[in-house]
Amino acid sequence: MASPVLYTLTSGLHGEMTPDARREPFIQALEAALGTPFDCRGDDFRGYGQADAPEVIYIRTGGTEGLFLKKVAPLLAIPLEGAQGVKATRKQPIRLLASGQSNSLAASMEILSWLRQRGFAGEILHGRPADIAARLRAGAAENGSPTAETAFLQPVSFGRILAGRRFGVIGKPSDWLISSDVDYTAARDVLGAELIDIPIKELVEEARKGSWTLPEGFSLNALNAPRYGKKLDESDFRGALAIYGALRRLVARYRLDGLTLRCFDLLDVLHNTGCLALAILNAEGITATCEGDIPALLSMAVVRERTGSAAFQVNLSRIDGDRLLFAHCTVPLSLVRSYRYDTHFESGIGVAIHGELPEGPVTLFKLAPDLRHMLCLEARLAENPYDDNLCRTQVVVEAPGAADYFLRTPICNHHVLFPGKL
Repeated sequence: MASPVLYTLTSGLHGEMTPDARREPFIQALEAALGTPFDCRGDDFRGYGQADAPEVIYIRTGGTEGLFLKKVAPLLAIPLEGAQGVKATRKQPIRLLASGQSNSLAASMEILSWLRQRGFAGEILHGRPADIAARLRAGAAENGSPTAETAFLQPVSFGRILAGRRFGVIGKPSDWLISSDVDYTAARDVLGAELIDIPIKELVEEARKGSWTLPEGFSLNALNAPRYGKKLDESDFRGALAIYGALRRLVARYRLDGLTLRCFDLLDVLHNTGCLALAILNAEGITATCEGDIPALLSMAVVRERTGSAAFQVNLSRIDGDRLLFAHCTVPLSLVRSYRYDTHFESGIGVAIHGELPEGPVTLFKLAPDLRHMLCLEARLAENPYDDNLCRTQVVVEAPGAADYFLRTPICNHHVLFPGKL
């Protein structure tokens, strides 16, 4: 087998990554399984699509979706805007390599979803090195898996379940949510939801007032020493609660039933995160998602309407057979049996949540951005790990056969998880 060509994409948000991908144990183990080293090209894509050997794009970290649009998409010969439904011209499938750390898999899912929306064949290579090596030797993937789509995706049939509900989009979706656009008119016509744009400057101005009031009867844990992040002090805590107070005032001002927040913008201007604020809002009945993810917001809102429960917005971080490891730095405090504070994983600042959820039956759910189909998968929460190279709240979910869906036909990046059934 000729040496596969390896291209890499790495976000500057992830300072924990070594500059040279070839020094990663993951890549070294994969080369050992292949029996040959990669022809590593780094982020120089000038020769992409021209090699005789298999070509793989290693999505090393989260936050790389915009880099994919900048460096790779122009080589695929399609427009970036308004291209849904355009037939792909590239014959060879795009093969994305994902490790089990640093939100690599989650970013790969968002990119693959973007590609599939535009008719491109592709797959995510992920799992044990021997399995990835076997997949590379086997040749190109088909355009997704018909079995996965038939088995896991179903039509949306809730009617206008969110009629009369108002949801704020604070600061627009994050730049890396490249396949998660929702048409506001469709959200109103299909689900009854009204989406309202709110400038993030308005939130920042409110947060700088530094005032908040917790819901009546609601109490928070005292500060603790984080397991992995830097020491937290009272100023960190006050700053996180000031963001909660700001969001709560925007909820009242705009008469919102929920919101989604472009939270990474707060890192530079407020030197804190929205993790604690969203955890409280979801616990008190106000549906709230991070990163400006509108499909996740609408998915969580549907869950609340149908079940009365909050839901946990998650990234898929690792797949090991039928065991799926999901993680995020915020979780509704109403869903956890215990929690402690840590720092935000990607930035190392702010107040994030490591929560532990009860083991037992759960449902994985996600509305597609076009609101026409969805994933609704019953599974079992089996474990609450706490690793250092992932977002802070982490759960292992057992979902037999679901790996094919996530690696071939995922609905974007984030999914939502909640106890029981829909």
